[in-house]
Amino acid sequence: MPFRTKPLLESWVEEFDGLGYGADERIRVIEQDGSEGADTGLITVSLNDASTVIYLQPVAPGDPRWVINFEGRDDTFALTPAETSRLSAELAMVSTLCAFLEAKSTAYIQAHTA
Repeated sequence: MPFRTKPLLESWVEEFDGLGYGADERIRVIEQDGSEGADTGLITVSLNDASTVIYLQPVAPGDPRWVINFEGRDDTFALTPAETSRLSAELAMVSTLCAFLEAKSTAYIQAHTA
């Protein structure tokens, strides 16, 4: 049952942003068509202190679990202690966003199957 449409995910991201994480400009919902035109959901997060590409996506269609993907890098990067601390806070926000999306997906599935 595909349900992760771009408008629905955007509403979830807006709700998450309303919780005070201040990440509204760094979180984007991207269209990702699955098999047979199913919109499977894809969310990218930009980090301030690292150019690593991070995206969140469901484990599988109809599965409420989400995963955080970190794309590989060709080169290393160095951070100061302050930058590392900020990066740690950003990664904590990404983890919280992923858990939020899982909770929203679980609630949606439970409300629409019975």
